[in-house]
Amino acid sequence: MTEKKQINFFEKYLTIWVAACMGVGIIIGKVFPDFVKLMSGMEFGSESRVNIPIAVLIWLMIYPMMVKIDFASILNITQKPKGLLITIFVNWLIKPFSMALIGWIFFRHLFLPYIGKELADQYIAGVIILAAAPCTAMVFVWSYLTDGDPAYTLVQVSVNDLIMLIAFAPVVKFLVSGASSLVVPFKVLLYSVVLFIVIPLGAGYLSRIILLKKKGAHWFEKKFLPVLQPVTVIALLLTLVLIFAFQAESITTKFFHVVLIAIPILIQVYFNSTLAYGLMRFFKVPHNIASPGALIGASNFFELAVATAIALFGPASGAALATVVGVLVEVPVMLSVCGICNSTRHWFDFKVSSELNSGKVPIEKE
Repeated sequence: MTEKKQINFFEKYLTIWVAACMGVGIIIGKVFPDFVKLMSGMEFGSESRVNIPIAVLIWLMIYPMMVKIDFASILNITQKPKGLLITIFVNWLIKPFSMALIGWIFFRHLFLPYIGKELADQYIAGVIILAAAPCTAMVFVWSYLTDGDPAYTLVQVSVNDLIMLIAFAPVVKFLVSGASSLVVPFKVLLYSVVLFIVIPLGAGYLSRIILLKKKGAHWFEKKFLPVLQPVTVIALLLTLVLIFAFQAESITTKFFHVVLIAIPILIQVYFNSTLAYGLMRFFKVPHNIASPGALIGASNFFELAVATAIALFGPASGAALATVVGVLVEVPVMLSVCGICNSTRHWFDFKVSSELNSGKVPIEKE
């Protein structure tokens, strides 16, 4: 009998926590507008738009994820490259471009009479930023729920993080400028990459090397990493509260817009997850690699997306609101994708997959 997957209390009720944070943030934004204005005005340098409180909280969220990454494991991926190649193809050659097209169709045409051109451009920019940042930390939860290969999932996430270092800024610059009339300051994008990817990635890498050398793998895995988990959770909750406080006015006065923004995001999520999952099936990738690949293609690194949107256009912008809507739909949508992957496991019962999973044959060199 297959063991029923269990997730911790926070992860199990994540949708409730997100909703609670949204409510608390909106109340704070409406009741204490001066405090929110003070917080939103705290920036790294004059007119940088890189919000200090958001940056600190995001560091606290991302660092525990980065410190888990074993970059040496990437070298072993040559034994099973198909799953990784499909993930890279969907995440970087399909996902941001399909989102730009879908966003342009909906916001510049179908929804234009309801939102106006200025907000249409802002919403397009927001959904592009969201799509250009593949999910990282939460993928491990979704992978666990679908019996994904944890080591391979780690490699997929690690490679995505490395690609983001190079590709995120130019992809966002190119697509936002092409799909809207907005001018994206490339310098600010680079600041976002350095602040929200390079710094925590570097800190995590150095910490991992030093602590493993001084304390050993057992202490690192059993003592150090568990201590970081509450920090990540608390930082995530506080980030959500702050984000929704910044967006309180937009959410309460533009609820119809929130619904409109959610529509293209949902279409893009299911399109890309279906494409990734279908390609995995076509190329006979085992289910425990195919499901995390589909989930990475479906979800987003919303912490980076929200921070970048705020840095580029401000905390009260339409672009920031669009990324926040991505946070709202993330959990229920991802749970539904997990359910689809679990219910279609039998689609991957081809001979090669069974032999690979059972360990009866050596991994095929590709």
